[in-house]
Amino acid sequence: MSDKKFKTVKSSKVTISELMLPSHSNFSGKIHGGYILSLLDQIAFACASKFSGYYCVTASVDTVNFLNPIEIGELVTMKASINYVGKSSMIIGVRVEAENIRTGIVKHCNSSYFTMVAKTENGENATVPGLILSNKDEVRRFYNAVKHIALKKEKDLHEEAFDHTSAAALSQLKNYNVRIEMN
Repeated sequence: MSDKKFKTVKSSKVTISELMLPSHSNFSGKIHGGYILSLLDQIAFACASKFSGYYCVTASVDTVNFLNPIEIGELVTMKASINYVGKSSMIIGVRVEAENIRTGIVKHCNSSYFTMVAKTENGENATVPGLILSNKDEVRRFYNAVKHIALKKEKDLHEEAFDHTSAAALSQLKNYNVRIEMN
């Protein structure tokens, strides 16, 4: 397809690798989650900007699952690609792997989803290209993003409609590790 209004998922792919240094660690000697989040935001920006051709901003970090700790001295590789496009927004999926460079053992450490929005030079939302889905995995990722968006909208509607201070809601709190001391 030579239509410039659509681009492939492949055209959005960005990979970065970085050796984890002692300066990146927290008090327990593992790589600080905040440092990884900073790298995730950078690669999500690069992926969204590469795909859209615009400066992009982070609208939300929808999911960050820290699965395994990252050790000092490991080589961290982040792979990002577009999972979903809207009018001006894009959902970027990022996979983080850490490799022990002495043993060659690679572990999956993190999966993350960032919603990025393309902006014009005037700061207005820019229209992004459509997405060409080329294989079953890309279709699966797109539908997972659609499902996630629907769940997020449902959650927002629930928040608007739910009365947190009703007698029924307050009585349900006995099932949790809380004590109510309201005046």
